[in-house]
Amino acid sequence: MKYVLLIYQNPGAFDALAEGQRASLMQEFEVFNKEIEASGEFIGGSALAHPDTARTVRASNGVPAATDGPFAEAKEQLAGYYVVDVESAERAVEIATLDPASRMWSIEVRPLMDSVGADV
Repeated sequence: MKYVLLIYQNPGAFDALAEGQRASLMQEFEVFNKEIEASGEFIGGSALAHPDTARTVRASNGVPAATDGPFAEAKEQLAGYYVVDVESAERAVEIATLDPASRMWSIEVRPLMDSVGADV
């Protein structure tokens, strides 16, 4: 089953870390990424650009309107994601807990759906 692991953090949180902490964390990310790639469970993923670059489309009186920014009702913003193909929800959660980001930020684990709305 495929799951998306959504990583949320405060914009600038990574940059706020000391240089040594950032370098260490990047090494941990590299090890983590190699492990889930080697297991065959990694499907894809990416970091996202800063929220200042985002545009949000919402309907206003039934007409789509675009505005600057994500404007989420939280300080944390979606920072990146992984898509994994695993045997169970428990394994998807396990992978999320292995991600070094899980020690500092939140990771939402959610099943992906196919084009007709059923879990993949």
